[in-house]
Amino acid sequence: MRYTYWILLIFSLVISSCTAPHTTTVVSVEAEDPVLEALIDRAKSHELDMPPYTPPPGEAEEHHACGYAKILCSAVFISGLDMDFAAEAIGYFSSPYEERQKVLKRTVDEENNRAIVTLQDGREITAVYTGGQGCVCLGTNGSLQFEPQEIRKNLPPSATTPWPIGDQMTKGNHHEGVDMDKIVQAVDAAFDPAGGLTAGLVITHKGRIIGERYKDEVDMHTPLESWSMGKSLTAMMMGVLINKGVYKLDQPAPIPEWYESEDDPRQEIRIMDIMRMSSGIRFRAPQDPDFDPEVGYPDHLYVYTSASDTYSYVANLGQQWKPNTIGRYRNCDPVLTNYLVKLGVESLGADYHSFPQREIFDKIGVRDMVMETDPYGNFLLQGYEFATPRDWARLGNLVLQDGVWDGERILYEGYLDHAMELAPAWKADGRLQYGGNFCWVNGDETFNVPKDAIFFAGAGGQFTIMVPSHDLVIVRLGHYKGSSLGVASLNNALTLVMEAVR
Repeated sequence: MRYTYWILLIFSLVISSCTAPHTTTVVSVEAEDPVLEALIDRAKSHELDMPPYTPPPGEAEEHHACGYAKILCSAVFISGLDMDFAAEAIGYFSSPYEERQKVLKRTVDEENNRAIVTLQDGREITAVYTGGQGCVCLGTNGSLQFEPQEIRKNLPPSATTPWPIGDQMTKGNHHEGVDMDKIVQAVDAAFDPAGGLTAGLVITHKGRIIGERYKDEVDMHTPLESWSMGKSLTAMMMGVLINKGVYKLDQPAPIPEWYESEDDPRQEIRIMDIMRMSSGIRFRAPQDPDFDPEVGYPDHLYVYTSASDTYSYVANLGQQWKPNTIGRYRNCDPVLTNYLVKLGVESLGADYHSFPQREIFDKIGVRDMVMETDPYGNFLLQGYEFATPRDWARLGNLVLQDGVWDGERILYEGYLDHAMELAPAWKADGRLQYGGNFCWVNGDETFNVPKDAIFFAGAGGQFTIMVPSHDLVIVRLGHYKGSSLGVASLNNALTLVMEAVR
């Protein structure tokens, strides 16, 4: 079979098992490939008899501009970066670089905390900085449908509090069994060449920082674009609710829209199916092996750039396959999980926007995370969050410790095992890449670390890599434009880290 497919790698990784890693641009490829053909044929054989697919509403041009305005807003008001640098180097995923060249102008209004992208016909697309909920794209004439709130941290001063709750490093040699010369070489390798645009790197061993560096314009408290690593954070929020008894991992997902009729087949979808990227919801993504751009703007991007009620949109989509049958990397599943998190938090009578800070971040020392929303106040943690390498390292260590921190269980028991276990639907396709709790696994040895490693991954080369067998966490954050070089540099660094920690 001969076909055209489009590959959009959202975090410089292999999405289809035959695709070359470390690309960051959208490319059209004519290919005859038996692996991709098998993926497509198997998916077609399981396709349900459902109404024809309807693409998301709106114009692609406006969606691209919405993503662009949000990227500029977040870069300037959250990360403190220069607007021109952001326009050139950040976030091609939701705002392709070539589309940026088509806009009439871009401006940042620092007095009113806004970024504005003007299209050729004069339409203005606006994103607004809200403070605690980061930047929100309002589209052309939209407005916020919720009241933003400041997220207060219940944490001691970072400068005078020892790591990991604070940022003070303990004096003395705590690196027994680690070749620190190799670690120094690994840190150097992660930043070489400069064109890789690595912005920050943190390495921890047994919970202690053994390697760290930042680019000149950022420091340990600069929240940086993290993209789809937020999916793994979403799973941790669900992990808190499961630990509290609000949900069970194997229960049918109680999405209200799925229970409006008795015979809705979506009632068979379990929470664990969703958190394995195997819900079966019909939701087109650019990295699908059979993606056709002529069909329309993809749902996978629409949930970033629509300025709509994202949870409502996804909850009303139908099925393409039965759950736990076909594995596809699609934003519908983390959006549905975030919806369940919101419902679960509200059932406890707790505050939704401050829930992550109270139930996770305050307990482990995370103080610089910014979690962004749609105009309705719904967390868009399929990729709209900013954090520091140190904060991701704290979260990675929480997972390595199976959700226990300082003797307190925060996530449900068995969290790490479920994250490491290959998702059955992905395994059935022969792709040893995805586990549970929105974690990638190193089953196909994408990285130069042991096969027991798992990782959070985000577009443009954002990674939190956890190696249980060596009690290691490696966090790399960087800017999108340099991701091809940056991810290759990270793999060079990982080789040296593994030589240093035997």
